[in-house]
Amino acid sequence: MNRSIGIFDSGVGGLTVAREIFSILPGENVVYFGDVGRYPYGGRSEEIITKFTVQDIAFLMEHNVKFIVCSCNSASSVALDEIVDNYDIPVIGVIKPGAQTAVKKTTRGRIGVIGTNATVSSNAYARTIHALNPDIKVFSLACPLFVPLAEEGYIDREATHLIARDYLQTMLDVEVDTLILGCTHYPLLKNVIAEVMGPEVTLIDSGEETARTVLKTLTDASLLNPRAAQIPAPEGDHKFFVSDVPERFAQVATRFLGQVVDKITRVDISRY
Repeated sequence: MNRSIGIFDSGVGGLTVAREIFSILPGENVVYFGDVGRYPYGGRSEEIITKFTVQDIAFLMEHNVKFIVCSCNSASSVALDEIVDNYDIPVIGVIKPGAQTAVKKTTRGRIGVIGTNATVSSNAYARTIHALNPDIKVFSLACPLFVPLAEEGYIDREATHLIARDYLQTMLDVEVDTLILGCTHYPLLKNVIAEVMGPEVTLIDSGEETARTVLKTLTDASLLNPRAAQIPAPEGDHKFFVSDVPERFAQVATRFLGQVVDKITRVDISRY
């Protein structure tokens, strides 16, 4: 099926999910929407986050997508469960794929979750993990400074290492064996986080796990683009839309994707 995969995020963080989808499903077309004009969602009320999520999905549906990925952890935590049944195509978030993999990987039943204030406050990862295995202990920690560090390219600066050690000491103190990167910005800091946590702690990248879920769902539903079967698969047609400041998005997108993104369209999301 030639229809696109739709991805939306409150900003640029979802590009780490898009990057994984590009890698695992190179023949698929993707429509990405970044709501940078209303970023971040993390400090908003549940009512507003849900409203924004519905508008974002409505925009993607207008592009006749076959599958929608909510790559925003805040929206996945707060809004998705309430609205997912309203659509006749698969709509998934990043919480469940990451939680499922963490449950499989944990060796001592001690899982840590780091994310934004909204994601941590929602307790969504803990609820999902406990639904799979109620005996697992979950420790959650908000690390808000990781987002601007990732966006500004402070990937391997001394300040980043200092902040990571300060934040993550809590997780070291409670001796987690598995750590979920519960924000789509955090994979850019994966090397620093891994260095602080040490080799005994398994890091779970929700973006990677979400991309694998997309592959399985499309395969099971016979929705893969026919080009995906070609070896090598030709690169898909990717379109990028934002709600404000395309120039700023382009700068950060290049860093997140590792390639130049120069065709970005601004849309009025408020009309959806």
